[in-house]
Amino acid sequence: MRLSILGVLLPALVLAACATDRQTPTEASENGRRAPSAVASLTAPVDGSDAGYARADEVVELSFPMDHGPHPDFQTEWWYLTANLETTDGRRYGLQWTIFRRALRPSQPFRDSSWATRQVYLGHFAITDVERGRQHSFERLARGAVGLAGSELEAGGPLRVWLEDWSLTSSEKGTASFPWTLRANGLGDSGGEPTISAEIDVRPSKPLVLQGDRGLSRKNSMAGGASYYYSFTRLAARGVLRIGDRHESVTGTAWLDREWSTSVLAPDQTGWDWFSLQLDDGRDLMVYRLRLEGGGIDQASSGALVGPSGEKTPLAVDDFTLGVLERWTSPKGTTYPIAWRLQLPKQGLDLEIRAVVADQELDVAFRYWEGAVDVTGIGSESGRGYVELVGYGD
Repeated sequence: MRLSILGVLLPALVLAACATDRQTPTEASENGRRAPSAVASLTAPVDGSDAGYARADEVVELSFPMDHGPHPDFQTEWWYLTANLETTDGRRYGLQWTIFRRALRPSQPFRDSSWATRQVYLGHFAITDVERGRQHSFERLARGAVGLAGSELEAGGPLRVWLEDWSLTSSEKGTASFPWTLRANGLGDSGGEPTISAEIDVRPSKPLVLQGDRGLSRKNSMAGGASYYYSFTRLAARGVLRIGDRHESVTGTAWLDREWSTSVLAPDQTGWDWFSLQLDDGRDLMVYRLRLEGGGIDQASSGALVGPSGEKTPLAVDDFTLGVLERWTSPKGTTYPIAWRLQLPKQGLDLEIRAVVADQELDVAFRYWEGAVDVTGIGSESGRGYVELVGYGD
């Protein structure tokens, strides 16, 4: 899945509650940082406040390229890209870039104002500098109004998702044509954070994959406890990173997740561990583990193994085991796993997964861990990937 930080969008909900037409984006972001947990914003509310939104409750035929674009009648949606990148002389970087859309109400607002909107957008951008053992992360939040942020895809036109000058755009040659270009930046500060920017083109190396049951990814048995979810599990990436005064030409492999839903988690689901792994033999592996109160694992946990040509093997919770080998405690006091053993007996896979840098915790609207990892096999497998850990420190 990429459940993946749906919950990050909770600041948008806070923005709706506290914003006025005169509130600046900066003020809104500061208010958003007081949001409660990521998991809370994904859980079906007891007051029925998610009523009126579309729900992922049955298999539908996804239509491309149009489903690359927005689905504004659903409460939550995201465009989520991670990549492992290298320079020509072997310096390595991890990249995470996400824009989330969150609907504040199922219908248009009543106010007659150019600032009025029912959509807000939140973005996260992080670069892991492996050589220096450091991750740099940035966050933005803005209304989907007056050109500050938005998402669009018209028939015959390009895909465009943007939050101020962060964007994911497709080629102008046709509807959602590749390459897609990611652009993002973050300003430095007096605390030693350098100014960072990225401009990366991505092209698919294999067809997209419909996750779950033909694109319906179920997280529990509740009404609406599912999302529509697809992935480009292997994209060729090429572009430029700028970190302070360094300009680095980079190439590598990226992964893009698209998901849209309304209230997907159950009240007893406390978080998730999500893995996207690209093996050197051409196979790609996605698994996620939904954690329950009391330490159990939800039976809705699942995944998929994607072959070199794009063929998909679904994975149920009983098809894999995941054990923690090592943990790390952040300066903020939250303890995360940072090394795992992942076994898929039916596929003959026995993998060790390790974070390339222990401190890849994002301290943004809420804290979570997301970072680049290395994969080695008990057999001959090796590879790279990304892991996301949510619900450990909320």
